[in-house]
Amino acid sequence: MSAATAQILLPSDDAAPTTRDRIVETAARSFQEIGYQKTTVADIARTLKMSPANVYRFFESKKAINEAVVEQLTGEIEAMIAAIADAPKLGAAERLTRIVTALHDDCRRRFEAHPRVHEMVEAAMSESWGVCQAHVDRIGAVFTRVVADGVREGAFTVADPKSAAACLHAGITRYCHPMLVGRQPNAIEPPLPVMIAFLLGALRPAGD
Repeated sequence: MSAATAQILLPSDDAAPTTRDRIVETAARSFQEIGYQKTTVADIARTLKMSPANVYRFFESKKAINEAVVEQLTGEIEAMIAAIADAPKLGAAERLTRIVTALHDDCRRRFEAHPRVHEMVEAAMSESWGVCQAHVDRIGAVFTRVVADGVREGAFTVADPKSAAACLHAGITRYCHPMLVGRQPNAIEPPLPVMIAFLLGALRPAGD
């Protein structure tokens, strides 16, 4: 590799990840405290004691900042459920129960701590659907893997684990979508344990 090529490929000091991280962290805090719509790039820059032009060196728009914030948030959620999916000595049904419960509890906790977070989610869904879809796909992949494990264990009887996982994912949307959970956090019907039991029953062999 030539020195010129290396210079192009290696990040400069100005593009250090720590600066981007500070922008994302500051934006996330502002989105949570005053809301996505009220937060401006100038607000983020002011908090960081830099100019808006400097923020734009790292992110081309407020939308791009929001995408980075959402990716950070979804990454945390994905890591959480991946750890449960990989838990040793747990059957597939128990892992699915824990994953769904964790998704719901995490959604409620985040909304209760930061009720304005739905503005950020709404913006991502309308402006950056690709980021949201990628998250949905990765969650679906975890469900598919655990359902397939259940089939191998003999705990589940489904012909297509991917399709079954998609049905499972659709069935829990009411319990894990921040906008839906935020509207009626204490009046979700049926209760989550009832829904989990119903969905697991659909995966199990007849008569179990």
